[in-house]
Amino acid sequence: MKKNTVDAQPRMLRVGKVVVAGVFGVWFGSCLRPPTQASPAAATVTSAAQKPAPAAPAQVVSVPGLPSTFSWTSTGPIIVPQSDKGHDLVAVKDPTVVRFNDRWHVYASSVGRGGIYGMVYTSFADWADAPKAKFYYMSKTPGFDTYVAAPQLFYFTPKKEWFLVFQSGPPMFSTSPDPGDPTKWSIPQPFYPKAPAVIEEFGGWLDFWVICDSQFCHLFFSNDHGRWYKSKTPIDKFPRGFGEPVVVMDDQEAGRVFEASNVYKISGSNKYLALIEAFDKSSNHRRYFRSWTADSLEGPWTVLHNDATAPFAGTQNVTFAGGAWTEDISHGEMIRAGYDETLAIDGTKLQYLYQGFDRAANTSDYNSIPWRLGLLTLK
Repeated sequence: MKKNTVDAQPRMLRVGKVVVAGVFGVWFGSCLRPPTQASPAAATVTSAAQKPAPAAPAQVVSVPGLPSTFSWTSTGPIIVPQSDKGHDLVAVKDPTVVRFNDRWHVYASSVGRGGIYGMVYTSFADWADAPKAKFYYMSKTPGFDTYVAAPQLFYFTPKKEWFLVFQSGPPMFSTSPDPGDPTKWSIPQPFYPKAPAVIEEFGGWLDFWVICDSQFCHLFFSNDHGRWYKSKTPIDKFPRGFGEPVVVMDDQEAGRVFEASNVYKISGSNKYLALIEAFDKSSNHRRYFRSWTADSLEGPWTVLHNDATAPFAGTQNVTFAGGAWTEDISHGEMIRAGYDETLAIDGTKLQYLYQGFDRAANTSDYNSIPWRLGLLTLK
């Protein structure tokens, strides 16, 4: 098995109650890389994963259902780490959020002192209440007392069940009748019985994202080497039956197609919107989001926001109430128009829950970066 080049240097990460060797880079993607670290060169794509045609060049376009310009305001940190006797948290990150039964439901990654990754849940009626909302630590739920991170929450209409998709090395899922009761999640199960051949050959997969159309459920993910992948299964077979992943797009500069991808259906149109977190020279290697649109989840994807000089969201087009508290607009999720598997968004009311950290923070140890969550609102 080829090692993920980012994780080629052996290291030990304490994960929940499990100690995991860093050499298992094929499972654990390099979401642990500091934002300013140099990008590895993208590996050559072989017949195991056919290289797609380059994305269309960026241009000023009008996309049905979306505004013509993107400019945001940001709150300060509204969800911050909370600790108890068993959880000494330094960061909360990678959020997923839905509105259900007149409450916001947020699941997110947590990072404890010493690099202990887990997941937390919080809920509140209004965003003004978010700073006071208490955490439930998912390690208390059977099956979650291990490495679990980067969740995605949605209601799968055909089965009338809630799904929580996340990484625990491989992509995992759990189901529940009620997202507001974090004790009810089923024991996590993998989507794949083993890593697909393309993952074993080229190394790394992380930040898993499911979206469904009328026929298929599509699983998107990244590898931190400049590749964005997708696999799919018939909607009546979900969550089973996913095929061999294919490369949707790639970039020789790995930071340009990095991680934390989101894909949404734009309400009132036949368009889809994809967001991918990036860092490059245009952002001074700080995190921001590029974007693409397509008429189908099969693509092709056309660039809408190409770099940090005119990003989907980045410090170039975000103003902060009370002054800038972060230079990174990183892993998050759009506030959706609903909560089902179609992941529809209302382009006239865009908001994005994201992670950032204090500009003065020491980033030499990624596992100690004090990530917090803030909320963007389109002007």
